[in-house]
Amino acid sequence: MSAPLLFLDVDGVVLPFGAELDDIGVDLGVRLAALPGELVWATAWEHGANEEIAPRLGLPQLPVVEWQATTRAEDAVDMRFNLHWKTRQIVQWAGGRDFAWADDEVTAADREWVADNHPGRALVHHVRALLGLTGVDFDVLGRWLRTVRDGEPGRSGDPEQSGDSEQHGDPEQSGDSDDRRPAAS
Repeated sequence: MSAPLLFLDVDGVVLPFGAELDDIGVDLGVRLAALPGELVWATAWEHGANEEIAPRLGLPQLPVVEWQATTRAEDAVDMRFNLHWKTRQIVQWAGGRDFAWADDEVTAADREWVADNHPGRALVHHVRALLGLTGVDFDVLGRWLRTVRDGEPGRSGDPEQSGDSEQHGDPEQSGDSDDRRPAAS
């Protein structure tokens, strides 16, 4: 069985809003690499994330979601359901594999769409843009990825809102915490 995917946004997730590229470092990369999932860039930076971000984090070149043009019909549906512009293509890129997605712009609409349209387990995790990935985010992502990797029970039914993230496929929902310090970078 292959490891679950971990889709990563850059702006607002790896690079908190207001931070400079020089503010991110190898410590953050070490924490990302230690997560039990296959890292994939899911960012408007596309391959630029491998050129500018990965070296600063000490990460190797990662797979990249290359965003495709959408049809008017897809755009209309996405607008009607208030979907993030990445949602449909992330589910498609995952190809049925279990995945976690860390992004600062996801909403309940994206979580619901993923739950209804993705055959595998998924965690759609909201990261606070001004903080970027924090210790709490790493705890949530790590716990979920380990649960999936270790083959614990599958889908748990309808996702429940809990704290800052929502998921399906994880029997243990994560709560929000006052510990929202940025992860060391």
